[in-house]
Order: sequence, then C-alpha cells, then structure tokens
Amino acid sequence: MEDFTSMFENIIGVMNELLWGDFLIGILIVAGLYFSLSSRFVQLRWFKQMFTVLRDKPETLPDGTKGISAFKAFTISAASRVGTGNVAGVATAIVLGGPGAVFWMWVIAFIGAGTAFFESTLGQLYKVKDKEGGFRGGPAYYMEKGLNQKWLAVFFAILITVTFGFAFNGLQANTIAAAYNGAFGIDRNIIGIILAIFTAIVIFGGAKRIANVTGYIVPIMAAIYLAVVFVLLIINYDMILPMIGQIFASAFGLQEAFAGAVGAAILNGFQRGLFSNEAGMGSVPNAAASAAVSHPVKQGLIQSLGVYFDTMVVCTATAVIILMYSDLSFGEDATQGIEVTQAAMSAQMGDFGAIFIAVVILLFAYSSILGNYFYGQSNLNFIKEHPVVLLVFKLLVIGMVYIGAVMDITLAWNTADVFMALMAVTNIVAIIGLSGTVFKVSKDYADQLKAGRQPVFYIDNVDIDKNGIGEWDSDRYDKGNRKV
Repeated sequence: MEDFTSMFENIIGVMNELLWGDFLIGILIVAGLYFSLSSRFVQLRWFKQMFTVLRDKPETLPDGTKGISAFKAFTISAASRVGTGNVAGVATAIVLGGPGAVFWMWVIAFIGAGTAFFESTLGQLYKVKDKEGGFRGGPAYYMEKGLNQKWLAVFFAILITVTFGFAFNGLQANTIAAAYNGAFGIDRNIIGIILAIFTAIVIFGGAKRIANVTGYIVPIMAAIYLAVVFVLLIINYDMILPMIGQIFASAFGLQEAFAGAVGAAILNGFQRGLFSNEAGMGSVPNAAASAAVSHPVKQGLIQSLGVYFDTMVVCTATAVIILMYSDLSFGEDATQGIEVTQAAMSAQMGDFGAIFIAVVILLFAYSSILGNYFYGQSNLNFIKEHPVVLLVFKLLVIGMVYIGAVMDITLAWNTADVFMALMAVTNIVAIIGLSGTVFKVSKDYADQLKAGRQPVFYIDNVDIDKNGIGEWDSDRYDKGNRKV
C-alpha cells in the first residue's frame, strides 16, 4: 500500500510540474485577455447590470412551478467557490508565494471574470430539462451541442465528475477535519462520519434542496465572516496602508525579503485564485445552467459577479487576517493551510479565534461539498442517466467525504491541482471555439437594453446555429410560461 501511495504521489507531482508551469498560466492569461478585450471588458462595462439581474425573479416552468432563481443559481456557484480555497488556500498561497500572491490572485480574478461571463452564458444557452423539472447544463453540454464534439464532452464530464465529486470534496472534508481537530481535539474519524451523514441527508433531496440549503448558508456565513474582518480592520487601522504596500512590493519583487520570488507569488496566486473562484475551470456553468432566467447573458453577468465576490472580497478578507499575523512564516517548511488562518485569527481574538475559524470553515466547506456534488451529478447524468448509476455515485461521494477527512493534506491539494488544470485547459479550448456565439447573444442583450426593454431571448432574433438550443425555441414565452 505504501508503494502504491508513493507511486501515486510521484505521478501527481510530475503532472503538476508539467501543467502548472508556464503552460497553464500562459493559457489562463492569454485566454482571459482575449475574452476581456474582445468583449470590451464586459466585466467592467456591465458591472452595474450584475446587481440588477441578481434581483430577477425566476421564470415559471412548463409544469407551473417556479424554477431556480438567478440568486439561487448564484448561491449554488458561490457555495462551491467559497470554501477551503478562501480560508486555507489563501493561507497556503501567502506562505509559499509571499504577500505578493494576493495581488496575483486579484489579477487572475479580474481576468477570470471575463472568462466566467463567456462560459456561464454558454452554460445557459445550451441547457436541457432534467427529470426534477428544472434545468441542467455546463461545458459537456455546450461541447456536444455547440461544438459537435461528443468525445470531448464525455472526457470533460468524466473529469469534472471525478474532480468535484471526489477530489475537491475530499479536500473540503480534510480542511474541516483539520480545523476541528486543531480547535477542539476531535478525532478526524468522528468528524468524517458526521460530515458524511449530513451530506447524505441533503444530496438525497435533489437539486432544489441543495439550492435551498446553500441559499441560506452562503449569505449568512459570508456576512458574519466579513463583518468580523471589518471590525478587526477598524481596530488595526494603522496596519492597512503598510499591508497594501507589502502586497504590491512583494508582488513585483521590490521587497527585499521576497526579491527573486516573483515567480512563486504568481504561481501560488494563480493556483489558489483559480481553485477559489473557478473562473474558466468549467464548473460554474453547471450552476448557471440551472437558473430559469429570461436571457442567457444574465447568468453570464451573475457568475462574473461571483468571481469578484469570491476573490476580491472573501479571499482578501482572509489575506488581511493572515498579513496582520506577526509570527507568520514563509516557505515550504512553514505551517500551511487552515492552521495558519486559525493561528492568525487567534492572535487577534484569543482562543476564540481558532474556534471561530473552525465554525467558518465548517459552513464554507460544507456548502462547497453540496455545490461540488451538484456539479458531479449534472455531468454524471450527461454520461449515463440511470437511477442505479446515480445511487452509486451518491454513495461514493459520501464515502469520499469520510476518506477525505482522514487523508494527507499535501496529497489532497496536489491531486486537486492536477484535475483542476486538466479541466481548465479542456474548457477554455471549448469557450474560445464558441466565443462567436457569445458575441451575438451579448449583442442581442445589449440591443434590448438600449431599446429600454427587459431583455428576453428569442432564438429567431439571433443569427446563430439553432442546433442544440432547444430550451430557447421562439414560442417558449407564447405558451404562457412567462409574462413579459
């Protein structure tokens, strides 16, 4: 068993070096700049629109029920985004890459917001009805229906099912277990069993239960966490400007302690930033597709906002706490992950700090487990929609939650990084191939805004290939499913 584990670790290490060198970082930057420039920086130009569409009410589905609203779709994606990466991942990025890693997380978030707009608009456009009465979709669906590449669609569906159903859920459970073991001394096995039970209760209730649970957890957990950080910033107001200066100086190697470490700052900032906000990875379009909205662009805008919320707000809040910590150490031999964040918060709040972070990571990571499962289920149904297959998947996910709670943290992060990179490369190729479609759909949205109308998508009004866009046929609204 030890030989197998050692071999697996070596394979994962080699793949990480190959994927996370200049190759993937170059792809992320070039693709992100292409999406941003070609759309005239839609992530800035329609920033106000992001908040406007967030308030939209859900469309009425053909069976007379209300679909998942834009806000609930946002919370499903936020549930997956806001998790381990925001609390433990930021700590690891700073320890390994220095304070400058925070700046490069901001950079990848700004670029990624443009990428998120494209992939989530496509996720909405190529969605299909599911057996629960709502919608599902994502990269696998637009690869098959938009690009006519079934093999690529199946490959991606397998990747995301394994990545989110198993690798990422194991990582979330691992972080929760580490936090509670550190704060209360609770055995990891006990934590794993409890997490597995609560995960089972929700995932056996279907997509709408997941949407309802995350709809409550995400806003509450984020509000409390940000409020505490804001109060600590007020108390330590004299540290704000030096902290900002430290971030920028370290990012460009201007700080003596981090001279020559710019590459490490960029690598760790991009890695942890992508893990946290998931822009371009191909996960969020699955949540975007579930919403019952009047125009595909609306989910593109909402998921762009999600990238900003995740990285610019929540990740930055964690970075602030960590950079206030005077005993912070850097380098591969230093303490990493959730333990750093707990120690930093304890320095500000006493023993309660570690307990507070343990509670926060429970809510953050548990909601991520639910969001991750939703992505896995959507893609598993793409590969093979059968009740027995879905039951086996649910049981395996529950088992992985337990296993993840007791596994080695380094191997967990490295495995997640490999699968994340493979997903990102595959998805970005597909988005570039379908970018022309997004341009036309976006123009339709912009024209309706200029005319002073509430944008409603009629497929006959847009000059695109109609194949595979069955949920947007021209008579959809004439059937009485929506009052315009």
